[in-house]
Amino acid sequence: MTTLVRGRGWARTHPLAVDAVLASAVLVCMVVGSFAEPYGEHGPTWGTRTPDIPSVLLMTLGALALVFRRRAPWSVLAATCAASLVELLTGEPRAPVVMCAVIALFTVAANTDRSTTWRIGLVTMTGLTGVAMLSGPLPWYAQENLGIFAWTGMAAAAGDAVRSRRAFVDAIRERAERAERTREEEARRRVAEERLRIARDLHDVVAHHIALVNVQAGVAAHVMDKRPDQAKEALSHVRDASRSALNELRATVGLLRQTGDPEAPTEPAPGLHRLDELVETFRNAGLPVEVALGQVGLDLAAAVDLAAFRIIQEALTNVQKHAGKDAKAEVSVVRVGPNVEVTVIDDGPGPGKGDAQNTDGGGHGLLGMRERVTALGGSCSAGPRYGGGFRVHAILPVTTAKGGTA
Repeated sequence: MTTLVRGRGWARTHPLAVDAVLASAVLVCMVVGSFAEPYGEHGPTWGTRTPDIPSVLLMTLGALALVFRRRAPWSVLAATCAASLVELLTGEPRAPVVMCAVIALFTVAANTDRSTTWRIGLVTMTGLTGVAMLSGPLPWYAQENLGIFAWTGMAAAAGDAVRSRRAFVDAIRERAERAERTREEEARRRVAEERLRIARDLHDVVAHHIALVNVQAGVAAHVMDKRPDQAKEALSHVRDASRSALNELRATVGLLRQTGDPEAPTEPAPGLHRLDELVETFRNAGLPVEVALGQVGLDLAAAVDLAAFRIIQEALTNVQKHAGKDAKAEVSVVRVGPNVEVTVIDDGPGPGKGDAQNTDGGGHGLLGMRERVTALGGSCSAGPRYGGGFRVHAILPVTTAKGGTA
């Protein structure tokens, strides 16, 4: 098997040498055949005839032309047909020079389209067979003349079959390569989506908890001297927020571990079941939050549940950071038909006052919210409210984009 594979590889890299060997074999067959009488009284007989010098020269020229059959197939076909016609008109007895034309016709048929193959095949068959029937001492219906028609027709058909098979194999190979490229692109797309999802989670966790730590640390620094008990309570909230941030970061980064690595996260992903805990952290930081939660928390798919929680977390973090000291927030999660609607509003100053939120998608938080919702097939809008404040509204389908249902 190894020798066969190596031989095929050598044949592909040395086509001229292969054609030279083929031409030599054809020349030997033509010369040997020119000494035989195929229609003897008792079958084929040898030594009853001898080719003349012009016939030997035509056979040699025809075989020499076959060496270049792949480089110039049309020229080789024309040259071998011309040599065959000369032999049919002048040879007595005739030498099998037409064998060169048969191989040349096969080469042309294997390297062109079907319509061209049949046109050139018909011309070659008609021309060579017609000359053979109209010239020479044999009657037009002689087997030798009909044999020229049969061999040229089979050469055209065989060449077309080889071309069709080669095109079929190339098509299969192309489909396999395209499928491989598609798999690679799909793998890269999934990796990019996973990286984006982890980046969103990291942003949400860090932004939320660092904002709370910043607020509580400011409170502690402000009341440290006059009200140490309140400062101690603020520092306790700082400690709780930082511990929670570390736990969530550990769980998120744990998703990057390989199978079998130790300390893989075992806690469930955050969702609306932790909404009270989330809201309480903002209340401890001094942000009044009112919550209206319908009976949807336990009925949602995991992806929708996580998205709703992260949207509320990011929206409240933005309120804490941008809405001002006296702002209040309201959170609403209700189910409307096949969707879950999440709304977070505040009554802080609108855009243009200080560090207010903007409607352009501004930071990564609003962009991350839109990406989460879009990935699930929903919609998200964020912008200032009429009369002041800011509103974040997300519509999440209960049936996720990937076919999961609540």
